[in-house]
Amino acid sequence: MDENNTAKADEPERAAETVTTTTEKKPGALRRLWRWFWSPSGKVSLGTLLIVGFVAGVVFWGGFNTVVEATNTEQFCLTCHEMENNVYKEYQRSAHYTNRTGVRAVCADCHVPKDWTHKMVRKVQASNELLHHFLGTIDTTDKFKAKRLELAKNVWRTMKTTDSRECRNCHNLSVMDFSVQEKRSSDKHQEALKTGQTCIDCHKGIAHQLPAGAQDAVDQLDRELKAEARK
Repeated sequence: MDENNTAKADEPERAAETVTTTTEKKPGALRRLWRWFWSPSGKVSLGTLLIVGFVAGVVFWGGFNTVVEATNTEQFCLTCHEMENNVYKEYQRSAHYTNRTGVRAVCADCHVPKDWTHKMVRKVQASNELLHHFLGTIDTTDKFKAKRLELAKNVWRTMKTTDSRECRNCHNLSVMDFSVQEKRSSDKHQEALKTGQTCIDCHKGIAHQLPAGAQDAVDQLDRELKAEARK
């Protein structure tokens, strides 16, 4: 009886020791999270899947941006013979190509936005140009001349509605030193700053020749934009 009573008396102590041992061996929350993160999901751990996904995302994003930047180069633009045989030759005779300061503005500087959002919008719009390239809409000089006024008007519309955003990558009225400019230029720039005119209002035909009927197209464009603003 004494032995039985002693055994029974020892049982609570052994149970307490078991609980204490179990509590001591139970891993902390951080360790449990770490084990869960690396625990197998099928044949591959969740952590491995996340790391592989992250690396794949970086590679994809890097490749995507590389392609986007490659399409902004002058060499890429000249892969379309429509550009090389027509507007590029005019551009080579302009101040944007050769000047006393040695600063050259390439195609993308004038026609592709710098910020990512507007750049992507422009790239989507350019898919229509690629379509017409493959359709042969302006694949000869005669075809190009026939469409030139329409194409120019589209560019002027974009520049007017964006306040000549791409021009301002290099030129900004608010930081010009009018005192070192020729009087005519200084007067015009100061007037434009006061009245809110934008670069393309005066500087059409800077890099490319003005097509026949340009002034009538400009007047029509101004009327269209004013009508759209009233809506």
